[in-house]
Amino acid sequence: QSNNSDPQVSDGYYDSDEDEFEEQGSSDDEDDRLERQANLNGDGKEEDESDDEDVEILDEIEVDAPRSWPKMAKQKRGTDGKNKKTEGKADDKADEGAITNTGKEKADNWMHTDNLSSDDEDDDGANNRIGRVPLHWYDDYEHIGYDAHGNQVVKSSASSKDLLDKAIDAADDMEDGKNKFTVYDELNAKEVTLTPRQIELIRRLQGGAFAHPEHDANPDYIDYFSGVDPEKSGLNSDRYEKKSRFQPSKWEKLQVRRLLHRLKCGSINMDYLEGKVRDMNDLIKRDEGDNNSDQPFMLWKGDEEDELALRKGPQHMPAPKVPPPGHAYSYNPPDEYLPNETELKEWAEMEDPSDRPYGHFIPQKFSNLRSVGAYEHSVKERFERCLDLYLCPRAMKRRLNIDPESLVPQLPKASDLRPFPTTKCIQFVVPGQEGQQKEDGLPVVAVRCLTVSPDGQFLASGGEDGVVRLWEVQTGRMLRSWDLMKVVGEVGEEKKKKEEEEENDAADEVEAKKPIASLEWNTNRSHHVLLAAIGKCAVIISTGTGGLDDAEITDALLSAASSCKNGGNHSPDSRAAKAVTWTSLKKQKSSKSTPVSAFGGKSGPIAILHTNSIISSVKWHRKGDYFTTVSPKAGAAAVLIHQLSKAASQQPFGKSKGGEVQLACFHPQKPFLFVATKEHVRVYHLVKQVMVKRLMSGCRHISSIDVHASGDHVVIGSLDRRLVWFDLDLASTPYKTLKYHERALRSVGFHPRYPLMASASDDGSIHVFHSMVYSDLMRNPLIVPVKVLRGHSVVKSSSLGALSMVFHPTQPWLFSAGADG
Repeated sequence: QSNNSDPQVSDGYYDSDEDEFEEQGSSDDEDDRLERQANLNGDGKEEDESDDEDVEILDEIEVDAPRSWPKMAKQKRGTDGKNKKTEGKADDKADEGAITNTGKEKADNWMHTDNLSSDDEDDDGANNRIGRVPLHWYDDYEHIGYDAHGNQVVKSSASSKDLLDKAIDAADDMEDGKNKFTVYDELNAKEVTLTPRQIELIRRLQGGAFAHPEHDANPDYIDYFSGVDPEKSGLNSDRYEKKSRFQPSKWEKLQVRRLLHRLKCGSINMDYLEGKVRDMNDLIKRDEGDNNSDQPFMLWKGDEEDELALRKGPQHMPAPKVPPPGHAYSYNPPDEYLPNETELKEWAEMEDPSDRPYGHFIPQKFSNLRSVGAYEHSVKERFERCLDLYLCPRAMKRRLNIDPESLVPQLPKASDLRPFPTTKCIQFVVPGQEGQQKEDGLPVVAVRCLTVSPDGQFLASGGEDGVVRLWEVQTGRMLRSWDLMKVVGEVGEEKKKKEEEEENDAADEVEAKKPIASLEWNTNRSHHVLLAAIGKCAVIISTGTGGLDDAEITDALLSAASSCKNGGNHSPDSRAAKAVTWTSLKKQKSSKSTPVSAFGGKSGPIAILHTNSIISSVKWHRKGDYFTTVSPKAGAAAVLIHQLSKAASQQPFGKSKGGEVQLACFHPQKPFLFVATKEHVRVYHLVKQVMVKRLMSGCRHISSIDVHASGDHVVIGSLDRRLVWFDLDLASTPYKTLKYHERALRSVGFHPRYPLMASASDDGSIHVFHSMVYSDLMRNPLIVPVKVLRGHSVVKSSSLGALSMVFHPTQPWLFSAGADG
């Protein structure tokens, strides 16, 4: 209401003399205000027209309630605590301004009925009894809750109206005069008509007065005196304010910090801090209800975490439970649990009772449970149990319920990874030696190495007798054989001296026992050349299996080697001149043989390379011109690189590094040289003449090595039964280490076309693997064992089995050689 300066219009709320707001309920001109209310006109308006502006809303309320109430008599309390009535003008004014007893009783009935409880207002129990529950929970239902009898409180038609309909209905009610004071109760879903008492309370509240006119806002002051000094004022009135009242509250600071932490963690939001949401669970449930309102859900889930693990403080560790008693602890146990005299004596001789089957307890049989006496060791056992719980440390261990089968990788079936070698098809046997056996029962010839021509038509083998044999793959027929021991012996005889005949004869006997250590076919399809290592020599052999064009290319390639003089075409002052000597076999009769092909040209051994140490391995470069020889005992000259077209050699290393060199091979695409010692593999860049990488194999003795056709993967076999796979793009440590064989590995290799890999071992078996290498660098190679071939027997005297294996260049075929011949 707007304040007016006219004291008559202010209705006593404004004091004209002091020009300030007077406290409500304590006005001195209360009698005048009561008189003006009693003199209201029939239509509810006062004579003064200025009142219409101030209480415009109040004038529209038409009630039958009296507009004045008696003024309550002022009472004071004495020192004895009893009320005493005041005398004088106050009583006279109360008598003059009092209304009739009938009006007073009605006013009292109206003003004091709000002391009733909610149960008294709802006698029949038809109101809603859902309590402090958000009403929006019932938006999707036809009822708003339940009454005291458990019946649904059905929503009325008014609840479905929108704001525009409600505004139109309110305007119609104001014009008609009906339902003028009707409001909608959302809790009980019904329209309620305000009573005169409620309207009067609203009128007083809108006017800025207290709801009850008999309320005294400023009662008379009551003195409270102490029994010691009655001159002092009231209790605690002379105390100063505490210092904490003027300082920031630490508790409020802590609450703010907690709220900020919860807000940062996301457990609450700004709607919760601003009061828009009372509980965050309501917001979460509402969001879940919007998404899956009609979907069923599990009341109990199986993946909840243990509540004890989420508690703050030390983790709860339950004590181990005592094992339950067995049949022997029964008062009537079976006869097999009752000890005999011998067992009782044995138990008595045991010093430690824990060694007995049941400790201190001895099984006995009783007729009934009443006959069972007290157990004499019960207190001692309980005490020891308490000591165990108190003194023995306990640790919480989480048990992982994991299915062991889930840990095994899901490998594809072997039948889905075909083709790969499965059965023995052809057996190559030396003519005339099928039935010959030594005295110890071993075959005459043990095959040490194998190699296949690039076109896959011919197979060459090297035996312990120093003979290289050439086979036809399709028929298994031996086409040619070259006795390299005889060729090497004829060359050695020219250099021998007559004074050393006896020593040379002994050397011949030792040398005659040296087998073909390594045999390699030239990787170029146009070069029909074999390279064999026997003793300290490397022999270059022309196979004579080429056509017209290939024969001419092969002869041109071998022209320099067949006509070399003075130990080769390298510089005499170079390091290679001291390590290797080239010798032509053009004049040797044993080196000449008939070629297999009509256009074969030269056939047989062409040249010999003499080194200072025994050669263990030879390898060709992919272009077919360069090859390398490895002599483990030669020191710095262990690795030599030779060029066949120039009959020249070079020594890449000036000193020995990392131990004895066992193997060496070229990279199929890049100018890299892999040099394997007993434990490591070093990769050298031949152009830059630097070491690129060192592979840590983890093996004790490396026996074989092969490089994948892509050049990014290397496989190594060792004498300690390990098959090691390296991914050069991944790391210098093994990608996979396989240990399937029972004995040492002698040969490993990749198939040049199919995703196959195989390993031969002294246990006589050959393991075939599916080894898929993907072009996608994000995918790891797939290695799956698919077949175990057992075609060789183990020789008991030497404990040797399968000594060599090689894949067919174009077909999924595998050739193997063993100590059993």
